[in-house]
Amino acid sequence: MAVVNQYKFVGIDDSTSGSALTPFGSGNPLISETYLIKSILVTSAGTPVVTIVNNSITAIKSKALTANETTELLTQPLIVEGGKTFTIQSSTSDSFDVAISYLNIKKEVTT
Repeated sequence: MAVVNQYKFVGIDDSTSGSALTPFGSGNPLISETYLIKSILVTSAGTPVVTIVNNSITAIKSKALTANETTELLTQPLIVEGGKTFTIQSSTSDSFDVAISYLNIKKEVTT
């Protein structure tokens, strides 16, 4: 088995929904992957509170944002294990942007 490390970035420009976002898409990370999130930057035109849920556990609850300022939500890396769900939700539907920098640790079968 080989391990491949890939540094990645994902960004979401969510201007209207106010619903829970899955920045890595449905079903990701795959069971053979682990994501090590280094940075979650958020900005909003309004003043929402942000909640982050990792595998049904609230990792960050009701972090208040200041309008038109970018805020780093993490002080330590956050691990998202394969097959688990990661969501970010804003309390309002104002223009809300999310930028995530992470390491994808991917286990590959080699023959």
